[in-house]
Amino acid sequence: MATLAAKPMYIPLEGVESEHCALIVDNGLKKVKDIEAHKIEINNKRAIIESSKMSSAVPEVVKTIRDLGYEVTTVKTTFPVLDMTCAACAISVESIIKYLDGVVNASVNFATATVNVEYLPNTVIPTDLKKAVQSIGYDLLIDDNENVNQTLEEIHDKKFRDLKWRTIKAGLFSIPVVVIGMFFMDMPYANYIMWALSTPVILWFGKDFYINAYKQAKHRSANMDTLVALSTGVAYVFSVFNTLFSDFWHARGVHAHVYFEAAAVVIAFILLGKLLEEKAKGNTSTAIKKLMGLQPKSVTVIDSRGNHIATPIGDINQNTVILVKPGEKIAVDGTVILGNSYVDESMLSGEPLAVLKKENDKVFAGTINQKGSFQFRAEKVGSETMLAQIIKMVQDAQGSKAPVQKLVDKIAGIFVPVVIGIALIAFGSWILFGGDNGFTQGLLALVTVLVIACPCALGLATPTAIMVGVGKGAEKGILIKDAESLELTKNVNAIVLDKTGTITEGKPVVTDMAWLYNNDSYKEILFSIEKQSEHPLAEAVINHLGNVSTVAISNFESVTGRGAKAQMNNTTYFVGNQKFIIEQAIEISSKLLDTAIKWSAESKTVIWFANADEALAVVAIADKIKDSSIEAIKQFKQLGIEVYMLTGDNETTAKAIASQSGIRHFKAEVMPEQKSAFVKMLQNQRKVVAMVGDGINDSAALAQANVSIAMGKGSDIAMDVAKMTIISSDLNKIPMAIKLSKQTVAAIRQNLFWAFIYNIIGIPIAAGILYPINGFLLNPMIAGAAMAFSSVSVVGNSLLLKLKK
Repeated sequence: MATLAAKPMYIPLEGVESEHCALIVDNGLKKVKDIEAHKIEINNKRAIIESSKMSSAVPEVVKTIRDLGYEVTTVKTTFPVLDMTCAACAISVESIIKYLDGVVNASVNFATATVNVEYLPNTVIPTDLKKAVQSIGYDLLIDDNENVNQTLEEIHDKKFRDLKWRTIKAGLFSIPVVVIGMFFMDMPYANYIMWALSTPVILWFGKDFYINAYKQAKHRSANMDTLVALSTGVAYVFSVFNTLFSDFWHARGVHAHVYFEAAAVVIAFILLGKLLEEKAKGNTSTAIKKLMGLQPKSVTVIDSRGNHIATPIGDINQNTVILVKPGEKIAVDGTVILGNSYVDESMLSGEPLAVLKKENDKVFAGTINQKGSFQFRAEKVGSETMLAQIIKMVQDAQGSKAPVQKLVDKIAGIFVPVVIGIALIAFGSWILFGGDNGFTQGLLALVTVLVIACPCALGLATPTAIMVGVGKGAEKGILIKDAESLELTKNVNAIVLDKTGTITEGKPVVTDMAWLYNNDSYKEILFSIEKQSEHPLAEAVINHLGNVSTVAISNFESVTGRGAKAQMNNTTYFVGNQKFIIEQAIEISSKLLDTAIKWSAESKTVIWFANADEALAVVAIADKIKDSSIEAIKQFKQLGIEVYMLTGDNETTAKAIASQSGIRHFKAEVMPEQKSAFVKMLQNQRKVVAMVGDGINDSAALAQANVSIAMGKGSDIAMDVAKMTIISSDLNKIPMAIKLSKQTVAAIRQNLFWAFIYNIIGIPIAAGILYPINGFLLNPMIAGAAMAFSSVSVVGNSLLLKLKK
């Protein structure tokens, strides 16, 4: 950590190549207030600074140098943070890392349990960060290997299983304590039985609260664990004293109450709240792991002698020639040099149609080859591929700072020290002004304040409402991953829709078919030719014709970029685009031509069927708009939400779909990184953005959005990244999700009111504020009952959500 004495630190520079550059930087650094001395070394490409406040000086120095147009060599990375329990923990981790010498910036995301750190590699290393975080009771996972996501999953699963069993056991031990404390206090050895049952709850099942509170206290900070530990600890110790030394109170005319049930129940309730919260947290590493799974582990390399060699993906370099076989995933970005095939690029463009790849065409990592094979030359490998860039965008968006902090944690940050302060003030006031029984009454007041102020209702306010809200959403086909997205959904004022699979069905279908003659035999010939075709549109024709019989055709030939032809009974038949038909000098009737022009104007793909003499039919193929999309878009507008459509398709098709669905704002030919940038642009305009998509190409934009919604019939990656999934892929479910969000957030606010109303009224009374007026003192038993009732009211109010439409 930084020391109070000034010491030199080396800041690696880039672009400072002359005395003039050095002078600019020198003048700039003179304005940084925390620097005692500095020097610019051009030959060593570094700045040397001396400061007694390095933790504040380094970020300011780096910012100043960059503002002057030069660069500082730093490392930016993301580490998983372990053992955080609330937003106060995140603040503690962020503060301790920022205090280290050489750290430029640090941002902890409690929702994803990660910290983004930028640091000077010659000054601080990851192990320094880890040691600093461990010193305050948390930990960093700094292992840089492929198994880090698997390790995180194992840690999460183990933690959840352990918490589940501790919650169950704490509940089993607490129930009899409550029964005895409320109804059988006069039974023989009641206090000793309650002591025996509550001790495992306090000292074993709830031990983490005390351990964490102690670690926080060492660093002069407090969180929810502090209040839990103080209230339950004081109640438990006080009860043990009263059990062993009851005569101490009897001699002073006071009954020796015990509060074992309050201490045990508080621990059980808080553990339950934590269990619900842990269950609600999404696992962010799964999406990254599946994205990485799109890249094959090995490829077939063709060497200079033409030999085929199986090679690990890590050994691929630029200019390596790679053979792609039918059905294989493409390993890296490159250019086709031999052969041709259709490639499924839906993970990039979102479009369902496979794209023809021939010589000199670009291919991209993670896309899937269809039936043909080809050779391509590698151009971008490793972190330079488009797939790798998508993975990085998803990681960056998921690890960024959440725009809205948890309301409960914000309140708790103020609530904890205030309650402790009130309890101590009450204790001190009674000692000073309480007369002969001042100490006795003061100690009772302290215990009563801490018991009534127990944050168990506060801990349950959000997770119980979220649990009911999420359950209700699931009943309606809306899967919600976390509380943050459900809370934010009500504030959405801009929604970005992917076209394919979101607004449209996501697969090409025949919308129209016009025949020159009503002849079933022609349909059989068309069906038989398309049966042998590899073209993606052929399947749409086959599905449309249905149960038409096949006939024997011969000399089938696929004509790249044009269509296909075949013979039957010495007559040649052609299927393909209009250019293909015209090239054969085939006569086209005005009836079919007018129909084809009309369909083309509607942005439909038109294919022709002809024999050697004349065109016999035209077929229109399109990706149909879902029946529910138009109604959903109307509802968005009624809710005051601006609707945007993004698509990788061409301008004409995008315009037609936007017009038909009632969308004013749209962008065509959009790549994945552009989708993410568009969402960010809307956010910069202070809009709360919901992104709705179904493909891998949408994953970065989904991760960037405030609220991310995936269509259930889309890719696994989209559903992993998204915080909300519509199982039926029906856009009408999204307005329902917005209404559910409003109901749930209203329930959370009501819960917080009930959680605090007892504290607001009860804490002053527990402290003895009414005693000078009417001689009333709140019994700690009543305080414990009020605390329990606040929890019951919170849970009951959450359950009322089920009754709302």
